[in-house]
Amino acid sequence: MQAIDLLLRRRSAKALAEPGPDEGALELLLESAARAPDHGRLRPWRFIVIRGAARARFGELLAEQLRRARPASTAEALARERQKAMRAPLIIAVAAVCDPQAKVPQIEQILSAGAAAGNILLAAKALGFNAVWKTGAAAYDETIKTALGLGGKDSIVAFVYVGTEVSGETPPARTEWRDRLIEWRG
Repeated sequence: MQAIDLLLRRRSAKALAEPGPDEGALELLLESAARAPDHGRLRPWRFIVIRGAARARFGELLAEQLRRARPASTAEALARERQKAMRAPLIIAVAAVCDPQAKVPQIEQILSAGAAAGNILLAAKALGFNAVWKTGAAAYDETIKTALGLGGKDSIVAFVYVGTEVSGETPPARTEWRDRLIEWRG
């Protein structure tokens, strides 16, 4: 697949299932992520791989976060939150671990981690998988960040869910960019 075709056909998956990427494909996903633009070569991104039985434990973390945020959550709501960890056979949490002493502004370090997450989405498609980028309240929760081995000043920029698309490939919706264009002429 040509790179431009990959870019024009990429879209978020609606439903993902097994098989997920094997070790070789996972290495390619992460190698692709590590090629993200990185001002100052700070490599601010961290990748936390969640798969197998760890997904159920991650689901418990998601349910606990919901319970803390909304103590009146029903058992059904907590079960739905747990099930989010089962959306795909592989979850890659992408985080920005910024260096506040660097000359590179923190926003650029976070954007680099976001670009790394975008590269994972593209690489997954190139390898015959698909993926979806999620965040939600869990991405901003201190307890979840700590459980994933991150510090309080670190930022989770994405939970990238990767697997085989269940519904099969459908043509992507045409994205209109013209109404978002400003041509500055000085």
